[in-house]
Amino acid sequence: MRIGMALNYSGGFAEASEEVADLERAGLDIIFVPEAYSFDAVSALGYLAAKTSTIQLASGIFQIYTRTPSLTAMTAAGLDYVSNGRFVMGIGASGPQVIEGFHGVKYDAPLGRTRELVDICRQVWRREKVQYDGKYYKIPLPADQGTGLGKPLKLINHPVREQIPVVIASLGPKNVALTAEIAEGWEPIFFHPEKAESVWGEALAAGKAKRDPSLGELNIYAGPALAIGDDVEPMLQWIKPHLALYIGGMGAKGKNFYNDLACRYGYEEEAEKIQDLYLAGKKEEATAAVPDELVRAVSLIGTESFVKERVAAFEAAGVTTLTVAPLAADRAGRVAQVEKLRAIVD
Repeated sequence: MRIGMALNYSGGFAEASEEVADLERAGLDIIFVPEAYSFDAVSALGYLAAKTSTIQLASGIFQIYTRTPSLTAMTAAGLDYVSNGRFVMGIGASGPQVIEGFHGVKYDAPLGRTRELVDICRQVWRREKVQYDGKYYKIPLPADQGTGLGKPLKLINHPVREQIPVVIASLGPKNVALTAEIAEGWEPIFFHPEKAESVWGEALAAGKAKRDPSLGELNIYAGPALAIGDDVEPMLQWIKPHLALYIGGMGAKGKNFYNDLACRYGYEEEAEKIQDLYLAGKKEEATAAVPDELVRAVSLIGTESFVKERVAAFEAAGVTTLTVAPLAADRAGRVAQVEKLRAIVD
């Protein structure tokens, strides 16, 4: 099993990049650089490519609506080039609050757009003349929609790899099935090992039945919080505000994918209570309503023996990479947590 992390540069990017180098030496396999509606991920990934040598560098995530498919492919090929073949392209649909609220782009057809975008990216990476007549993307642009001067073009440079790994962040059954069909990797959120089969098993099986064997086995990237020690039990409470934010505040009533997931895990009453409290502005009460059982299930927080058992549970559920969030006060503490996990995983 591999170990990954999401980059946190809130304390300064220079310090964060130095920490990534330390983590690389400690045995970290992959670092994800977030984008959301903060700084773009590409600038940071390019910088990290120059500061590291073995660790994989992943976008976590490129939103499918905010770049054209061809630009997405060009960006991935460029990052793969400057990192000497270490880039992993994480993509996802995000949500209407970000896509429409921040970017001013209509949030529609996430499944269809994801499929077409991946198809076009792979054309670009193979250096084919890009010609695509999809429902959502037509390349070149038809003459009646523009000047009529567009013509099929291929990428000028030769990519380091013509098959850059694609990891899709997805939650809903149809999106998960699509991911299992077309992507090299799947990035769920709040992965619950014991519930994975009942919640996602059918969708994963449906997608894998259509999967091209050349893609290899589907890699699964789970993202638990990490704290290994004899006195870390209180840190379970640290995770609750994050869960409350997503279950309660990431979307309107009936339009919150994360709330839906909590319901599918069997926490219907709790999810409704968390959302009602959060949307009413009662964030502390919403946080307190997050079940301890859920926090413990989706995290790696506890003694070394407990975490070892949980790692085995994640592995048994098909997880191939643990993209952890170490709970530590400083850089040395985070590196130490990764070293402890590395010893358990190995």
